[in-house]
Amino acid sequence: MVRWILLFLALLSLPAAAEVRDPNENFFQPKLGDLKDDLAAARSEGKQGILLMFEMDDCPFCDRMKHTVLNQSQVQDYYRKHFIIYPMDTKGDAALVDFKGKNTTEKDFALEQRARATPTFIFYDLDGNAMARFTGATQTVDEFLLLGRYVVEGTYKSVPFNVYKRQAAAK
Repeated sequence: MVRWILLFLALLSLPAAAEVRDPNENFFQPKLGDLKDDLAAARSEGKQGILLMFEMDDCPFCDRMKHTVLNQSQVQDYYRKHFIIYPMDTKGDAALVDFKGKNTTEKDFALEQRARATPTFIFYDLDGNAMARFTGATQTVDEFLLLGRYVVEGTYKSVPFNVYKRQAAAK
């Protein structure tokens, strides 16, 4: 009996696991296809900008990000608090209006943004200018949250992300 009580108490002391939620419903937002209008929405909602994840079908790194990082509730809550977030298909023919109001397609926009490898995360300010870029999958949830803080805090203006990450690890 004592053994069961000790086991129960040990389980209570473990940190609560983050809730896992569908990234398509809880990380990404429904796309309307007009990034220029989305900038106005981001401004009115008090967001820092827009985050685009450039991806493609059958990309194992995109899939890993979605199933190990972007599905975590703390990631979803943090990023949606600060950004409007959309996926962009680097091979997609879906019509799109870019930040300047030009009609284009997802794949042409991806080429213009030099998003060749996937996933590529590009953070845009409220004027549609790229603030920061991260190519590839992060290693952990914590690294992706650190990337978000790097942009939100404005550190991207003065320090590369790899330096910021080393400084954070040293603290």
